[in-house]
Parts: sequence; C-alpha cells; structure tokens
Amino acid sequence: MIWIRLFIEFFKTGLFAIGGGLATIPFLRSMATDPSLNWFDEKLLGNMIAVGESTPGPIGVNMATYVGYTVGYDHGGTLGALLGGFIATFALVLPSVIIILIVAKLLQAFKENKYISRSFYAIRPAVTGMIATAAVTMIKSGVFTNGTGFIRAINIKAAILFAVLLFFTNKVKLHPIFYIIISGVIGAIFSM
Repeated sequence: MIWIRLFIEFFKTGLFAIGGGLATIPFLRSMATDPSLNWFDEKLLGNMIAVGESTPGPIGVNMATYVGYTVGYDHGGTLGALLGGFIATFALVLPSVIIILIVAKLLQAFKENKYISRSFYAIRPAVTGMIATAAVTMIKSGVFTNGTGFIRAINIKAAILFAVLLFFTNKVKLHPIFYIIISGVIGAIFSM
C-alpha cells in the first residue's frame, strides 16, 4: 500500500539523515532513482529543492511534505494529497522526536562519557560529506546540462548566476531572503 511505503521511506530518511535538512537530499535522490517508487525524477528533485529552500521552514520537512502531497494526490486526489503530506512529514520527524526523548533521558547519565563524546566527534565528517554530496548534486543539476562537449554541458547563464551569487554571498553580508528573492527574479527573467 502506498501510504505504508511513503511512511517507511520517510521514516528511514528521518532516522538516518543526520545533520539537518540538507542531509535528506541524498535520500531523496535515492527515491528519485528508485524505479520501484516512480514518485519523481531527478529534474523534479532539483525543482523541489529550490522550492524547499525558498519557502519558510526546514528543507527536509518541506521536501517530505511536497513529496507526500504529490504522491498522495496521484493516489487519492486532494484528500490523498493532504494525507500523503501528513504521513511523509510525520514519518520524517518521528525518528527525531523518539531519539531526542531517549537522548534527553540518557544524556545526564552519559554526558561525561569519553566514548559518547568521541562518537559525536566522528559523526561530524560524515555529516559534512553528506552535505557536500548534496551540494555537488545541486551544482550538477543547476549548472550543467545533458549536452556533450564542455561548452554545451554547461548552462552558461546558470553558471554565471552561481558564480556571482557565490561571490556576493561571501563578500556582501545581506540577509538570505534578499538572495532568494533576487535569484527568483533572475531565474524568471532567464527562463523567458
């Protein structure tokens, strides 16, 4: 049944996506490439990430809600969409709630344990790698095309926009909302 599969996929994502919302992207990419799911493709994933990043709230939750909504809509119209959005979002958040409750209970007993401290230290590089993978995936889908040859394989407009925004976000400290809005406006102009 689609609702159980939706719950399982997002529960797994919530359980293992350590490091925040961006760490859910490799799991979503895996869903996009899984032929047994056929919920969305990698191109739609790029669009979902763009929407998820530009809307309020954590990207992982936004993405789960979006996927659940679209999958639910395909299997039950508007009511199915609402149910799917709820199931995917609930399943994504549930592992964190369970883990936080357990950690809060045990933290007092183990907060001075050197092995616990070392394990958190060792998790940091893994989380960094997962976020870097998400960044590389986004760069590939946002800046490169499926063309052959070096020049045809690069979306020149997107590459210029990427370079300009990368420069400005590192040199000019403006609120991220400004960069999201200006990127949306530029994207709309470029797509005309």
